[in-house]
Amino acid sequence: MKIRLVVPLVILLIFSYLIFIFPFEIISSWLGRSTSLQETMISTAFVYLICLYYFRSKSSNKIIKFFVYEGLGIGTVSLFIVFLILIISLVFAVSESQKVFIFFIIFFPSVIFGFLNAKKVSVRKLKFSHAKIKNNFSFIFLSDIHIGSNNPKILNNLVSLINQQNPCFVLIGGDLIDSSSFKIEDLDEMKKINSPVYFVTGNHEYYIEDSQKHLNSFKKQNINILDNKSVTEEGINIIGLSDNLSKNDKIKKFESLFKSDCFNLLLVHQPSIWNSLKEKAHLTLSGHTHNGQIFPFNFIVKIQFPQIYGVYSYLKNYLYVSSGASTWGPKIRIGSKNEILNIELSSTS
Repeated sequence: MKIRLVVPLVILLIFSYLIFIFPFEIISSWLGRSTSLQETMISTAFVYLICLYYFRSKSSNKIIKFFVYEGLGIGTVSLFIVFLILIISLVFAVSESQKVFIFFIIFFPSVIFGFLNAKKVSVRKLKFSHAKIKNNFSFIFLSDIHIGSNNPKILNNLVSLINQQNPCFVLIGGDLIDSSSFKIEDLDEMKKINSPVYFVTGNHEYYIEDSQKHLNSFKKQNINILDNKSVTEEGINIIGLSDNLSKNDKIKKFESLFKSDCFNLLLVHQPSIWNSLKEKAHLTLSGHTHNGQIFPFNFIVKIQFPQIYGVYSYLKNYLYVSSGASTWGPKIRIGSKNEILNIELSSTS
């Protein structure tokens, strides 16, 4: 078996233990019951096989999905709290019962806050100016809505917020859908958007069964797919790149769609190619990272994506990485927030 196939399996195994098993083994030991090696191996194997089945089979089973996603959220919060307590116990004398008390006094408020925070969506306003922009106007950018794992009803609020901004057009930066339980009717609310809507695929669009069939139906829902194409709106050249292209192919496709006499706006799901295109792309809009979603997971995400969230600049060109309009997996946000962007472009002349 090739190394590139083995590595993800090993990572998933480590992940299954650290998130789903380790924190609760430690808590169990604080309560006076140590876990045997055999129990650890069996429980880790059980979780690993469920996660492997869910991610590889594209299963839409609600029980399995709930176990994987909400277990991921609860396990992640628990892991970091346990680590915090272990670090504290290296400095201060803390009894086992005090450790358990500290854990729960942090855990429950954190999970409740994270759950409530994940239900909110804020509108962030940004302004960019450039000599190649001919008209002053505003548009909406959002990404990572994850309909399928998230209830389609979240679109009611998002569409309402979008229409309140009265944008010239709307850009969606991938991961609009992400589950094999998705039905094209789940996007009916998108028809109520009062502006042209342009969309590029993210990685999750390609994880679901019959993904191309669903994408082919997007036009019925007022969604124009801009994968590896460009369109002119308000005098600017909007370039869209699909997420299933290699890095080199994305760069080549951008070069072929770039117009030197226009303001070029690049819409691409992952921000990883910005360093290669920042001299030409005047404004790049991406998502994917969710800004880590659950603190301090953002520090880990930042290792792979140094541009994890917010505005980055090079000379007079900019990148904005959104934290996403909704959550992926667990319905918890701690240290991050759901957002849509109201972006105003204006001329410097």
